[in-house]
Amino acid sequence: MVIKNAKVYTEEFLFEEKDIYVENDEFAQQASEKEIVYADDLYAIPGLVDIHLHGCVGQDFSDGDIDAVQKIAEYEAYHGITTIMPATMSLKEKELVKAVKTIAAYKNSSKTGAEVAGIYMEGPFMSKERKGVHKEENLLLPDLKLVEKLQKEAKGKIKIVTVAPELSGAIDFIKESSKNYRISIAHTAAGYDVSKEAFAAGATQLTHFFNGMAPFNHREPGIIGAALENDQCMAELICDEFHIHPTVINMTFRIFGAERVILVSDSMRATGMQDGEYTLGEHNVIVRDGIAKLKDGTLAGSTRNLMDCLKIAVKEMKIPLETAVRAATLNPAVAAGIQDKCGTITSGRKANAVFLDKDLNVVMVLLNGKLIRNDWD
Repeated sequence: MVIKNAKVYTEEFLFEEKDIYVENDEFAQQASEKEIVYADDLYAIPGLVDIHLHGCVGQDFSDGDIDAVQKIAEYEAYHGITTIMPATMSLKEKELVKAVKTIAAYKNSSKTGAEVAGIYMEGPFMSKERKGVHKEENLLLPDLKLVEKLQKEAKGKIKIVTVAPELSGAIDFIKESSKNYRISIAHTAAGYDVSKEAFAAGATQLTHFFNGMAPFNHREPGIIGAALENDQCMAELICDEFHIHPTVINMTFRIFGAERVILVSDSMRATGMQDGEYTLGEHNVIVRDGIAKLKDGTLAGSTRNLMDCLKIAVKEMKIPLETAVRAATLNPAVAAGIQDKCGTITSGRKANAVFLDKDLNVVMVLLNGKLIRNDWD
């Protein structure tokens, strides 16, 4: 297949009008097949990579239902998110086992579903003070044996593990677990000093930065201050209009730089659905005007998918398109350790791409070298 005349997002993070070649399921230097697709005036960007989502279209990964995983994967791919990393919740051990086993059982052979690139273990090692929608009775102190047990059930699919560094034993946990997992700081009340210890011990990521952590203070900068001065740390941002103010979004991009910000959706089962009552973990969630909250007003994940977040970042928060695309493609791929497979339109990478019109609406989706969506004809 040859896709002609698109404005292609290059490895230099710029748009250049050129042709894209697809051979089998990969991008290539040339193509033997004669099929030609015209993409005049369309932006061609890599398939988006969402490394932190809980669900959509009425489904949740924590349900432990293989059909739910398939439905989520199909919805994501249709909207241009071609690679996903399911996130768990703070659940009882039996339920966590069921969830990770089910995710691991999903076969990345669907012709219409996003590829599952691993599992994001959000909880249960988090602070009671900053637990958000995670149930307090399910929270635990850091336990490497539990992670290893879950990893065995997950057939090695767990890639990212979250922890609040102020918990008893957390620093030693980070030192040991960071040898095999990417450690992300989440749902924490940690002060500056212990946060510095956590990064020194091997933590390299921040789960939904600013959300679920103590706010920055000029006398106690906390985890936010420690992160802002750490050149190795990558930060997840939820650009859904509700979780973070646009000024803070712009500030984070300026301080962290284009290479260290990761756009995530943190989407829950109400994504792609109408307002109403849903669940997240063991909580009832009320969605009104697209905002998901517990009865006490606590934000309960997002109802936007990652493509929505990309558009909001560009159109509402004035992040340059080139910067936002990197934050939703290559950067999350780097965090997930899969940049050799996806995240760029490069020869040898999986042929996953999204084609957008001038208003950033999805027009076509290329998944594993096949057009699974084409609204251009």
